[in-house]
Amino acid sequence: MSQTKWIEIETVHSFITNELDGVVPKDAWGETSYFYNPGHVFQRGTYFATIKQKDGANDRASHLDRSGVWRLNLGVSKEVFFELFGPPPPRPGKGGVIDGGWDFAASDQLMPHPIYGWMSWISVLNPSRLTWGKCLPLVSDAHLRAKGTFEQRRAKQNGLARRIAAEP
Repeated sequence: MSQTKWIEIETVHSFITNELDGVVPKDAWGETSYFYNPGHVFQRGTYFATIKQKDGANDRASHLDRSGVWRLNLGVSKEVFFELFGPPPPRPGKGGVIDGGWDFAASDQLMPHPIYGWMSWISVLNPSRLTWGKCLPLVSDAHLRAKGTFEQRRAKQNGLARRIAAEP
């Protein structure tokens, strides 16, 4: 009996939703997005990961139309992105991909996100068990970054609410 080379989507989804606190998944056409939003404080929360299974109108570089191909996207900290790939590339033009020597259709390779790499997002298509192991601290970093952003938003919201309540 041979072992599956690739990690299944369900394994990644289960880890994100069961092992990380405050996560709210949202399904949309061809993808599941993950938000940090404990208690559903905000309408959407803070976005930190996606499992994408279909090409979009402006996101075709990974050729997700191939059978069984999917992509994990993570919004990691700028420090982690820099450690992995150096400085983030410039923002691509509309409908374009970031500049660099990456094969965005290659499986089992950590790389900048083809479109949102400029925002410190990274991606991997069909990670193997070994690569998934390397992704675990990156998932945690993206989750931690989302927590920080969420807390900043909540503090700003609470500060505004206190100022409004204090007005005569």
